Amino acid sequence: MYSKEIESLLKSHKAEIGDSIELTFGKEKFSGTIMPRPEIGDDSILVIKQQNGYNIGIRVGKGAKISKLPLEKKSFSFAKADVKYDKDLPKVGLIYTGGTIGSKIDYVSGGVYSFTKPEELIADVPELAGIANLEISNPFSILSEDMNYKDWQRIAQEVAKSLNGGARGVVVTHGTDTMHYSSAALSFMLSGLNGPVVYTGAQRSSDRGSSDAFINLISATQIAARSNVAEVGILMHGSSSDNFCDFNRGTKVRKMHTSRRDAFKSINNLPIARITTDSNIEYLSEHREIDSEGKHKVVANTDFEPKVALIKVYPNSDPEIIDHYVGKAYKGIVLEGTGLGHVPTSPSIKEMSWIPHIERANEKGVVIGMTSQTLYGRVSSNVYRNLREVAKAGAIHCEDMLPEVAYVKLGWLLANHKKEEDVKRLLVTNLAGEITERIETDWYM
Repeated sequence: MYSKEIESLLKSHKAEIGDSIELTFGKEKFSGTIMPRPEIGDDSILVIKQQNGYNIGIRVGKGAKISKLPLEKKSFSFAKADVKYDKDLPKVGLIYTGGTIGSKIDYVSGGVYSFTKPEELIADVPELAGIANLEISNPFSILSEDMNYKDWQRIAQEVAKSLNGGARGVVVTHGTDTMHYSSAALSFMLSGLNGPVVYTGAQRSSDRGSSDAFINLISATQIAARSNVAEVGILMHGSSSDNFCDFNRGTKVRKMHTSRRDAFKSINNLPIARITTDSNIEYLSEHREIDSEGKHKVVANTDFEPKVALIKVYPNSDPEIIDHYVGKAYKGIVLEGTGLGHVPTSPSIKEMSWIPHIERANEKGVVIGMTSQTLYGRVSSNVYRNLREVAKAGAIHCEDMLPEVAYVKLGWLLANHKKEEDVKRLLVTNLAGEITERIETDWYM
């Protein structure tokens, strides 16, 4: 929204976003198309796209007048390809949930639109027509930082519907910031999986020369259409160049950089597979394979307990944060401990020990999992005395599980298992590749 003054000016002249106008202000005249206000722009500056394609910002004051030009406002539409069903190609579901990877900018109006039909997407990425028969659905469009468990549930249901409807695999386009939370959620929510579920996104928008959107989308579709993987994973650039993408297990992957194209890395695990730009798939680690003989119905077990907290432990941290969540009737807490799973245990300031607070939470039936903020490596309750004190207080050391994965898993377990002992037992049981007995790779970045 523009300022009240500009909105009033536009309204008085019956002008709106997308209209072609001539603006007279003092001795100056400007003509062009009214653009939406940039989110971080000054709301008192009106943005107009001139005929030469450049935008101009005008600080509009008193005495400004607008004349609408006799040009029709153009409605945006995608180019469409002539798509024909190819009986020799597999069917792949493509679920668009938001992010730049499944959208395109209209430089006339400044709007951003999402692809909703195969012929629109293939007109923009024609390579997809030679890989699969695409079936596109758009349950919602949302920024990934705004996603919550109800969105995970909706995606899981859409994936199950697509696979049970004959799709060989499914591609889910998603914003990158919380994509590893979503991939972990689907890893636990989907049972009977007999095909690849491939999350993908873009670190660079599709209008930039350095965009990773097209290679990621093409490679993700190749994995969904051709790979032998029956797991949920994330496919993104495996290097900063455009030479290959990695398909990382959905419970062992994390976004490790704000802007690099190879931001997603497998932690304590190798990627499941690597696909080069010439479509060669190389399998890098053990994985669940498609059962070509069996008929499997995918079931979406989407129940989730949202009253689970993820808490980071740090020097001088106040352990009363645990009491806060217990007081708000939270049922589970995952701690990001230091090192092997430590918390302040015997500090010089006695009140800063976390042990009594963990004990009280445990006595009230709150399940507490312990992970490590180092990410690489495994937590343990046996190496040091303080670790044994943490375990004695009731915290469960979650092996080599990532903090975000333990958080998602605990929320899912609490909703699907009523007995506390079952939740605690299953928290340290490998269900979806989230725990590895032998760490496959050392840390790297």
